[in-house]
This record gives sequence, C-alpha cells and structure tokens, in this order.
Amino acid sequence: MQLIRGLYNLASPLPASAVTIGNFDGVHRGHQLVIEQLKRVASLTSLPTVVIIFEPQPIEFFAPERAPKRLARFREKIAYLKAQQIDYLLCLHFNDALAEQSAEEFVQNILLKNLNTRHLVIGDDFHFGKNRQGNFEFLMQNSARFGFTVDETETLMLDGERVSSTRIRHCIEAGDFEKAAELLGRPYSLSGRVAHGKKLGRELGYPTINIKMGDKTLIVKGIFAVRVKGIDNRVLEGVASIGTRPTVAGVDTILEVYILDFDQDVYGCSVVVEFLHKIRDEKKFDSLEELTENIARDTENAMAYFSKE
Repeated sequence: MQLIRGLYNLASPLPASAVTIGNFDGVHRGHQLVIEQLKRVASLTSLPTVVIIFEPQPIEFFAPERAPKRLARFREKIAYLKAQQIDYLLCLHFNDALAEQSAEEFVQNILLKNLNTRHLVIGDDFHFGKNRQGNFEFLMQNSARFGFTVDETETLMLDGERVSSTRIRHCIEAGDFEKAAELLGRPYSLSGRVAHGKKLGRELGYPTINIKMGDKTLIVKGIFAVRVKGIDNRVLEGVASIGTRPTVAGVDTILEVYILDFDQDVYGCSVVVEFLHKIRDEKKFDSLEELTENIARDTENAMAYFSKE
C-alpha cells in the first residue's frame, strides 16, 4: 500500500482507479465490507484500489467539541487499512479550502483530475461537499457525465443493529470488549513502541512496559486485562493501566502494561496491546502503599480472568 499524504504528494494523476471514501475510524467490519466490494470491482476491471480518508475527520474540523473519541489513532488506522491490501491510501488534509468545495468541485478536482476514477464504491450514509450536498443520489444522477460507475454498499447489520463506529464506542465505554471485537472483526487494541518510563512500577514490584499515547481523546481509560503481541512472536497476558497516573501527578496519557510471568528488556520494541476485560476505572490513591495494594488486586483479577478463558 502506498500512503499519499495530500494531493501534492501524488507524483502524477493515476491512469484510472477504483475509489472509496470515508472516515474509516476503527476499520470495523462494515468498513471492511466496503473495501472488499471495492477490491472485487477492481479485480474485474484491473484497476488499482484507492481509499480516501480525511485528517482531521470532518466533524473534528467543524465541531471539535462534539467530535467523538477515536477508536484508532492515525498510525493504527493506517496499519488496519494496509492489512486490507489496498493499493493507495490518499489522506486529504481537511481544511477550509476542502470544506468549501462543492460536491461537483470535489468530484472534478479530486476524483477525476487526480485519480481518474472509473468506479466509486460508497457507504449508504456517505455525504460529501459543502453542506453535505453530495450523496449517492447525486452521484448516480451524474455518473454518466462524470464517466464512472457508482456502487452503494448496504449497511452491515449484526444482531439487528447497524455495525458502526458509534456502536463500537458504546460497547467499549460499557466494558463489553467481546461485542466490540465481534463488530471490529478483531480485538480492540492500541499499539506503539516501548519507551523508558520513570521505573516506578519496578520499584513497587510490578515492572511495566510503557507506551506513550500522546492523545487524551482515547476511548479507553482505566485498568484492563490485556494480551500483548509483538515480543518474540509470543502472545503474552498482562494487566494494563491507561491514563494520566493521577496518584503520581502524571500529565501525559501513557499505556503501562505489567506482563505476567515476564522479565525481559524490550525497550524500542513495537507491540500491540489487545483489550479483553475492564477491571476498574483509573483512580487517585492517597499513597504509594495504597497504589501497590490495588496493583496487586488488579493483577489477581486479571489472572482470574485469564484462568476462565
């Protein structure tokens, strides 16, 4: 997959392409269905596949105070889309200029002029252009003039409800990681490179691997039973804390994982942490002794969870 960050990084217009557009937050099973349809069309017509995303996401630009917390950070979204085996990922910077483009201008300037779109696959709730004036009906009415065909992907339903990023957020906020994994098509996870921390966990008898999140809008916060992947091709079990560490006056959001039955130097290693079960919310304790007691209790709860799997 080739990541193109802005049209100015597209060396030359594509000769022809099959395209889909969206936020793809979490790249859940509904998104995967859209991409599978795109790939089927592309293989029949020998066209490269192009997925267009926006950064920031439109609602984050127009109403940041109402923007939902993301299921995945940008780097994770890229990794999930790469796993879908698409040819090009075009990330457009969502700014005033893009927001002011009409649906017609968006089609002409981006889909036709730069991507030479021959086929477009969109979700049934897709809107684009200034004031969201562009939709499936607009595209169908003008597809002959534009010179490309349009397919609409129906909403994926599971247990009588729509598979959506919003539904997955609600599952995660409610601690239902099993249902979230079913909707995502994989366990909910965060990833990053293991960094040096303050070594407080080691002093307390619970050495942790530390991953700096750098984003306070994450959907998860608290203490969890987790799996860790990426270390020597092993699947490890642990208890994770994600938050600002209020007991020690922390500020940045950090993911700390105490891996059970593990003592190895893995600084610099890239890992994936899968969230399986919420143990409790983050809490400020009055002393390090009280914090240590709760870490011990959290570890026992995590071990009890894994013993039942």
